[in-house]
Amino acid sequence: MRRFFRFLLSLLLAVIVTADSDYLEQLVFEPLPQGSLLASFNFKSQASLQSFQKQHFRYIPRSLGQILQHAKTQELHLRFSSGRWDAESWGARPWGGTKEGGTGVELWAWVEADSYEEAFSRWITLNNALSGLFCASLNFIDSTRTTRPVETFEPTGDHTNASLSRLHLLHGTLPREVVCTENLTPFLKLLPCKGKAGISSLLDGHKLFDASWQTMSIDVKPVCPTGGSGCLVEMEQTVDMVLDIERSKRPRDNPIPRPVPAEELICDTSKSYSSHEACYPLDVSTTQIWSLSEIFGRSIKGSCLATDTHGKPVESVCIKVPNEHRIQVSEGTIQRTDPSKNQQCYVIPETDHFEMSLPQQDSQAVLSRPPPSLYASRSFTGHGQERGGVQTLLTNPSPDTAISFVYFETLPWFMKPFMHTLKAERLTSPPSSSSKDQIITSMYYRPALDRQRGTQLEVQITVPPASTVRLAYDFEKAILRYTEYPPDANRGFDVAPAVIRILPTNASSEGVVYLRTTSLLLSLPTPDFSMPYNVIILTSTVMALAFGSIYNLLVRRFVAADEVEGYSLAKVKGRLREVRGRLMRRFWSGKEESAVGR
Repeated sequence: MRRFFRFLLSLLLAVIVTADSDYLEQLVFEPLPQGSLLASFNFKSQASLQSFQKQHFRYIPRSLGQILQHAKTQELHLRFSSGRWDAESWGARPWGGTKEGGTGVELWAWVEADSYEEAFSRWITLNNALSGLFCASLNFIDSTRTTRPVETFEPTGDHTNASLSRLHLLHGTLPREVVCTENLTPFLKLLPCKGKAGISSLLDGHKLFDASWQTMSIDVKPVCPTGGSGCLVEMEQTVDMVLDIERSKRPRDNPIPRPVPAEELICDTSKSYSSHEACYPLDVSTTQIWSLSEIFGRSIKGSCLATDTHGKPVESVCIKVPNEHRIQVSEGTIQRTDPSKNQQCYVIPETDHFEMSLPQQDSQAVLSRPPPSLYASRSFTGHGQERGGVQTLLTNPSPDTAISFVYFETLPWFMKPFMHTLKAERLTSPPSSSSKDQIITSMYYRPALDRQRGTQLEVQITVPPASTVRLAYDFEKAILRYTEYPPDANRGFDVAPAVIRILPTNASSEGVVYLRTTSLLLSLPTPDFSMPYNVIILTSTVMALAFGSIYNLLVRRFVAADEVEGYSLAKVKGRLREVRGRLMRRFWSGKEESAVGR
């Protein structure tokens, strides 16, 4: 009976401490130039810190919560990304780049420990556990791929001063990792509805990984709201993708592109030569017609926990278009429009399917995303298999405001930079600027150790208004052991993207802004892997011949012919004569037959 009452009491406490927990989800569409569409899925789960510590899991999944508790991880940030964000055409990154990761897999976390060695041990435990949970190669993040950033990342959660003194920040990347459906499936399993209902029912691997750019993020952090009853543990999952509308609308069973039929062409009738025989198509950025079923191949299957803690329905689907645009949705859908934001939001029905489409518009007005604060382009320079160089072009588009940021690079140990060649020079600048302005204000450098750790470089840079700065340095390529090369050694080695954190200014009202460059492909001196094969084959042949001869000499017994019982030399000679006679008769008989035939 005591055990039974203890069980009831634990259930009652679980209900009490999780009464303040919450779950919200939202999907936002935003048309982009060149016939693209930005779709942002956001899922936010909360639970009280007390219930989380007692392992009373409700919206935060038990599988991830127990991993964080076992590894003493107070804050976690995990990213799966592929593709490239076209900043020149699409503008600023969604979420200010805070939900974006570098190409492949990127992970950073604050681990509680008394020393760095203990924190690193728990970091390895965290990587191994997350590797099995998300079917990724996170277990390959070892000491050579782990860094300790100093100025690039800061905790986004609410931590006390006592806990901050015991937190260690560790960061790791896997730029070679290929993101696929094996990572999406466990990502959806962490949601309350498991992708069976709500906006997550639209997420399909064929559509997600066919996007021009996509990223999946998971953030777990403690949050202590002001004036609240207590601290919370917040878990936020985000999926951002840029879809090519025309490519996404192709049927899966027949994805070959074909010309648009003449009756479906949308012509610009304002042209003087417009007629039934001549058609000037309108810009695709203003004439794209799409629906959820065409883009994702399905509609939304009802709502997933559609009410908040007060029992009010929540707007789950929004689209950012001009207010005069017409949006067609399913019947009975509740619509809430905010004219000041040029955004139309809808409440998904609880059980019915939700369909939304953007028909042909009378107005050609479009919304454009704000331009990015900084343009960054990174590439290799030089030639040869011994040395090379890296250059990064950093452009400040603002005509009157300088921009300061932290430039963070992690290089593999076999890529050894020469720091005396590091230089930052201004390529373009307005006439009013001074050439004596200091570009590099501070720098943190942690050199690499062969086969133990990589190179860490953090540089704080200030780019004047309307200027382009070139950051460059030379490096030397190390020669690896033949066992350290991957199976496709001639493809090259992936170098992790650089992370840029833009520092806020007094004139800027934006929060933290991040952006990442593309990854690089480094070609190292590659040996001829066929030579070891040839040596192995030749050595094996020689050893087989030598071993066989020596084995025969040691094991076999040699005796004279007259010592063998039943052996007669006369009989053997007689059999040989018979065989020889048969062969001779066949030979001469064949010649006689050929002579008769002539």
